[in-house]
Amino acid sequence: MTALLYVLLAVVIAVAIWQIASIFNLKGVIATEKDNNTQGILFALFGIFFYGLMIFSFVKYSSLLLPDSASLEGEKYDTLYLITMLLILVVQAITQFLLFYFAFKYRGIKGRKALFYADSHKLETIWTVVPAIVLAGLVLYGLTVWNDVMDSSDAENPLIIEVYAKQFQWEARYAGNDNELGLANVRNIQGINTMGVDMTDKNALDDIPTRELHLPKGRKVIFKFRSQDVLHSAYMPHFRAQMNCVPGMVTEFAFTPSMTTEEMRANEKTITKVEGINKIRAEKGEDPYEFDYLLLCNKICGASHYNMQMKIIVEEEAQFNAWLASQKTMAQVVQ
Repeated sequence: MTALLYVLLAVVIAVAIWQIASIFNLKGVIATEKDNNTQGILFALFGIFFYGLMIFSFVKYSSLLLPDSASLEGEKYDTLYLITMLLILVVQAITQFLLFYFAFKYRGIKGRKALFYADSHKLETIWTVVPAIVLAGLVLYGLTVWNDVMDSSDAENPLIIEVYAKQFQWEARYAGNDNELGLANVRNIQGINTMGVDMTDKNALDDIPTRELHLPKGRKVIFKFRSQDVLHSAYMPHFRAQMNCVPGMVTEFAFTPSMTTEEMRANEKTITKVEGINKIRAEKGEDPYEFDYLLLCNKICGASHYNMQMKIIVEEEAQFNAWLASQKTMAQVVQ
């Protein structure tokens, strides 16, 4: 099927080049009624092909989209995205249809003239005011969703984690029993203290450094992001979360995981996607793929940017607490 798409793409490009070359050869040539009729029919046929390709793409490749959101806040994003895309698709379908239809209906035929208005204040008002109202509504709705997601002031007993970015890896630090992160600065980086934690700060002694993120299902997680060197972007696609990591400052984002790793692996969309990936990997002789949540860098930060990722494991709170209790604190690590 992919080969067929490439062939169709090559044909379309070839036809486009041929048409462009034909245009340059038409200097001073007046189109006949037959030419106009032919172009109108071709335009209508292209419209049918265009809509057929669009429908095929939706049916064929919708499985490649992300599965259901794995965070409560992400569900709000998905609703916003769905409303926006449905609105765009409806408007696009109507306007594109009218474009193709009128290009065919009013193709040049002798003795026929399309009805037109030199100007119409009423029409101009309608197509200015209506889009403005719709876009203003979308913007206000988007701001409302953003404010709801970013407001973590009402969270009860949130988990606080620092995510530290550097070329080309991630590190994390959990707030300890006091649920408060100790101070940190790049000037404190020395030996195994790779995040520059200030060990003179008593709040830092019970912090827990890790190279793998574990998150409890159903508990709000507040992330504090730092960068050691350049601009990075912490991107957790399945949680619909992304925040820039900026050198010299701390940025923040929060979400509540709603699906464990095992639950997401059992999700129908995830299973379909994994099966498709493994089919391709099997053809290449590669090992089978198993789904995991990942923290990725979404800013091109250097030569190994593509490989900058960290595994995320979402589990029930009891399992998470047991894992966290087994980890060493900064005081135990930096002695």
